[in-house]
Amino acid sequence: MQECAEADRSSPAMSALEAKRTLVKSPPEIWAEVSDAGALARHLGEFGEIRITRTQPESVVEWEGELASGCVRLEPSGWGTKVTLTAEPAPVPDPVVPWWARFRRRGAPPEPAPDAQATLTGVLDTLGAAHHRPFSRP
Repeated sequence: MQECAEADRSSPAMSALEAKRTLVKSPPEIWAEVSDAGALARHLGEFGEIRITRTQPESVVEWEGELASGCVRLEPSGWGTKVTLTAEPAPVPDPVVPWWARFRRRGAPPEPAPDAQATLTGVLDTLGAAHHRPFSRP
């Protein structure tokens, strides 16, 4: 797990984004979702075509996309799993354009904060959501 954390700090010129949360799900449940390339691509689609570059069973998934690369770290934590997502921008050919500007939707006014942070937080929301309703009334 240290490789991800160290890689995030290796490039001070580029700022990595991070989102973390403890989810009330077991590590194997979350692992099944983040270690599958198709499922991870559905979660991180905002970063372009996603591919998994390295895994450490049930704890680390490193990924690369067209606009960013990053890591998913899982750690058992009490009643759930601590999930940390990081994303670091891919090198941008035109240094005048900030990396986060690529996340803006067409026609939207410029925003000071990147949508990338919202993407990472949204992944945590989705991973933590219950996929069924255990107690429902007719």
